[in-house]
Amino acid sequence: MNSSNTRKRKRDQRTDSDTDSDTTSNEELSSSHKNDPVSDEEGGIEVHKKDLDALAEKDPDFYKYLQDNDAELLGFGDLADVDRLSEDGSPQKKQKTSKRLNDVGENNDDQSEITMGTVEKWKNDMKDQYSLRAMRQIVLAFKAAAYLNSDDAKEHKYSISSSEVYHHLVVVALHQIPNVLNRHLPVKESSAGKVHVATDSKKFRTLTPLLKTYSASVIHLLDNLSDAPTIKLTLSSLTEMLPFLLSFKKILKTLVKSTVSIWSDTTTDDSARITAFLQIRQLTLIADASVRTAVLKTTYQGLVKGSRLTNTHTLPSINMMKNSASELWGHDANIGYTTGFVFIRQLAVHLRQSITHPTKDSYKQVYNWQYIHSLDFWSRVLSTHCSPLSNPSLKTPSDSPLHALVYPLVQITLGALRLIPTPAYYPLRFHLTRSLLRIGRATTTYIPLAPSLLEILHSPELSKKPKPSTLKPLDFSTVLRAPKSYLRTRVYQDGVGEQLVELLAEFFGSWAKHIAFPELVLPPSVQMKRWMKAQSSSPNHKDSKNNASQSLPKNKSKNSNRNSKLASQLSLLLQKLTSNAQYVAQKRANVDFGPSNREGVEGFLRDVKMEDMPLGAFVEGLRRKGEEREKMLEEARRAERERNRREGSEDGRGKTEVDGAEGQEDEE
Repeated sequence: MNSSNTRKRKRDQRTDSDTDSDTTSNEELSSSHKNDPVSDEEGGIEVHKKDLDALAEKDPDFYKYLQDNDAELLGFGDLADVDRLSEDGSPQKKQKTSKRLNDVGENNDDQSEITMGTVEKWKNDMKDQYSLRAMRQIVLAFKAAAYLNSDDAKEHKYSISSSEVYHHLVVVALHQIPNVLNRHLPVKESSAGKVHVATDSKKFRTLTPLLKTYSASVIHLLDNLSDAPTIKLTLSSLTEMLPFLLSFKKILKTLVKSTVSIWSDTTTDDSARITAFLQIRQLTLIADASVRTAVLKTTYQGLVKGSRLTNTHTLPSINMMKNSASELWGHDANIGYTTGFVFIRQLAVHLRQSITHPTKDSYKQVYNWQYIHSLDFWSRVLSTHCSPLSNPSLKTPSDSPLHALVYPLVQITLGALRLIPTPAYYPLRFHLTRSLLRIGRATTTYIPLAPSLLEILHSPELSKKPKPSTLKPLDFSTVLRAPKSYLRTRVYQDGVGEQLVELLAEFFGSWAKHIAFPELVLPPSVQMKRWMKAQSSSPNHKDSKNNASQSLPKNKSKNSNRNSKLASQLSLLLQKLTSNAQYVAQKRANVDFGPSNREGVEGFLRDVKMEDMPLGAFVEGLRRKGEEREKMLEEARRAERERNRREGSEDGRGKTEVDGAEGQEDEE
């Protein structure tokens, strides 16, 4: 009875104070917030709301001041709803909960120092009881931790001075908050893999401020982390939070930018970058079309930005980015086509401007690593999602919506390949040729690559006598333009010859089982035989040196070049081409269908393994040799990195390698 009278007198006192609410200060409002029991809804929350409404009418300037400086006070009703959701209806528990909230409220005037015991108590409440009240305190404390070194750190409710407490708080928040949310807002998954959260429920609306605050704090923390294990933990926690954030498009776009910046940073630990990509992939799977489009665009922009510097150290990371990002364009082929069309068109515009408005530096907007990596990336996208081998649901490559992008991409790549057909840019030509080979193999599209490769045979680089040099072999995988010191040297000629034979073998090998193979290899075989015949009659040949020098002009005798290494490689390739053409002609003689039978033509030698073809075994041997050579180069790079690390000269490691397009342009 006494308790009831006491509560009644307190209500009367508060009601009397309403008449003078225009002079109410921020401290008085906070005091009323502390003294009201949470369990007494009618006497506490409603009166507090009336106080605020009256204040807004009588003193709007002061009310605006509260909005700007004490937003938590004005949001008291929502936080009380969070407390109410945590209660289980027991009067005894309500009284204890109310007492705890009052105890916490007593320290709201100034920043409260967080101790290890406080964090542990919150952890136990969230782990054992899934307490939303404890989660609210963790969210506020985590916000203070995330903005600890920011200018506005003094505005937060809590303060942290111990590094152990800071670490424990961050770990508890990242581990426990998703579990508590999943308990109160269960995530439902459909048979199609789509996730659903009851966003129209009262509980979700009540928790929305906490969700937004926590997400913003995590994103801010993520942007300032450098430790790989902590980055992985933060990204994993955010991945679990994604279903609850699908309604907040602005937060998701900010999150995607932060995650992509980690994924595209070649200096970040690979494990953290893989975790970042898994989050990007998960968001692509569960989000709607608008978010998925934003994810694809941001991912591509991050890829282009991260591929600007390409050398022996960053190339593996860039290849990992291209391989992983190409998967995203297959989750929704229609959106993939739309975004792919826009970006491929941008590449076409750059190429057209370079051709139609030629200037001294106009070619640089095409002949750079970002442009070349972009073309190579789209070749990976189309070869991955337009191939029936990797997509069993496709009967033919043209069944994929992305197949319509094959023709423009091939035309752009061929145009870029022949923009500057000089020997210095043969490495760039080889890069683009490999991209086109990938598209041709996956989509069974014939791309005439033999002419651009055989053109190299008749170039001055291979026909003139090389100058002496002691340079080490050039790594073609990390350069677009050969340095001037390599031009007209034997080491560069040998490297170009190896690349030429390898690419010719790959090109013809992709059509080794085609019924028209004999006709396909006839013109290139004639050109190669003529070149070899000219080589055999070169005045540098030991057996015919004297006779040739008498029949040829003096200057031609001095400048002619005989590359016996390349000649032997081409001779072996010609033998395999001839053997394969004879094998196909023999099998073709026994067929009972004509050229108009499309199904019969496409099914010709389908059951024969590539290794059983005369040319197929040769191509496999070249691939194994290339893999062994790449393995040796990688071991040498690893040893060099270890040596640089021991010597403490990481900054000087680029001096021993040929850099990308920037260094090449400076050399000009």
